[in-house]
Amino acid sequence: MKFTSALAMASALIAGVFADVHQYGLCYYGPASSAGYHEAATKAACAAYKKRNQGTQQWNTCPDCALAGTPPACHSPAFHIGGDEMSYYCKQAGAAGSFAN
Repeated sequence: MKFTSALAMASALIAGVFADVHQYGLCYYGPASSAGYHEAATKAACAAYKKRNQGTQQWNTCPDCALAGTPPACHSPAFHIGGDEMSYYCKQAGAAGSFAN
């Protein structure tokens, strides 16, 4: 029984750790309910995130961050984009916030 409980707890913690990492992120201007795509901020945020080196967690580095798609979004094939972190970099670049998948 203890093993089953420990396994369930570990599974829940692991799911929590990976719950907020994304493959794509982009910046927006205006309120989220009527937001518009902010290309300049998306490009700046992606470049800043690529330089990030804040620790060992998945979202603390983004060595594979690059612009992709039309309109360009920050793309991390290995899911290194953290929602809070992307929002931080978007706001630093003058956007109101970020959206991530």
